[in-house]
Amino acid sequence: MRTTLIKYILVLSSFVFVCSSTQGQVKQQCAIKNTAFQTGEEIRYKLYYNWNFVWVPAGEVVFTVQDLDGLTRLKAEGKTYKSYEWFFKVDDVYESYVDPNTMLPNVSVRDIEEGNFTLYDRVEFDRNLSEAYSQRGKSKSEAVFKDPVPIQACVHDMLSVIYFARNLDYEGMDQGDIFPVSIFLDNEVYPLEVRYRGIHEKKKIKGLGNFETYLFSPATIAGDVFKEGDEMKVWVSRDKNRLPLLIESPIAVGSVKAVLMDYKGLRYPAPQNINQ
Repeated sequence: MRTTLIKYILVLSSFVFVCSSTQGQVKQQCAIKNTAFQTGEEIRYKLYYNWNFVWVPAGEVVFTVQDLDGLTRLKAEGKTYKSYEWFFKVDDVYESYVDPNTMLPNVSVRDIEEGNFTLYDRVEFDRNLSEAYSQRGKSKSEAVFKDPVPIQACVHDMLSVIYFARNLDYEGMDQGDIFPVSIFLDNEVYPLEVRYRGIHEKKKIKGLGNFETYLFSPATIAGDVFKEGDEMKVWVSRDKNRLPLLIESPIAVGSVKAVLMDYKGLRYPAPQNINQ
């Protein structure tokens, strides 16, 4: 599987799957009612790469939500800064069209340019037949249909699981709980694990202040970016919005992080800064 900085910022954000915890036991949950976000929401992150102990701004990712033809369209656009393109240029667009009643994806689209690599990948999820159908190629005009892939009933794509997870009840989790993560990516289903690390009452977020957060540690997928056994950390606001505020992870060479820059259109008041 090809892995790049911005692709994995999306994977890193997909820190919890369709689970909740009751007295230490994991219970899988397919459908969920959205109470955490609304159409018109926009969230922006700045990406940093640590090179020789110096954090270098590398790019940005913007997440947006829109209602479209009875579905909820989730979109993420990631681009590297001009000053970083000498090292590695990225210009990616990810879309997920989810059923608003279940938060499960019907269609997933990736249109990406990463260095000299380009890919158009459109996936349709058939929940009745438990199959996913991909149309892939170097561009949309060159994309061809692939053989169907068996999927579990509750499998998500990288975008849908982020928004699904924002609706979970974290207060019901116990520190140390391990949760399964299942994501359809590059015509395969990837099962991962996430460990809940508990509540951090005062986490500093660069440029925004200090916040109460939940901390998770997802396992990574070994490949071009991550080494075997690498583990990342994700801090999520402890409020009704449940925003991922900060993501940090080691990679094969150095480390990366995504820091929340700004936001608008939140469903609830912004997470409370506890600097005082």
